[in-house]
Amino acid sequence: MALAVRVVYCAYREGYLQLKKKLEDEFPGRLDICGEGTPQATGFFEVMVAGKLIHSKKKGDGYVDTESKFLKLVAAIKAALAQG
Repeated sequence: MALAVRVVYCAYREGYLQLKKKLEDEFPGRLDICGEGTPQATGFFEVMVAGKLIHSKKKGDGYVDTESKFLKLVAAIKAALAQG
């Protein structure tokens, strides 16, 4: 069964699509990634792995625009996959 990764974003669909591709390349066939754009300007770029908030622009994480931010997501996904 694929691990659920959910991204809620505001007006930055391109950032979501880039992250989705990068995660799919890192974990081919192992993730179920869905994105949800907010209907209004919210400032969101929130990433949840298996229902747990891992990255939050609203809480100061910004976008997933550096290798260290991406690796934080990779680590969370690996941990969730290991738990089954």
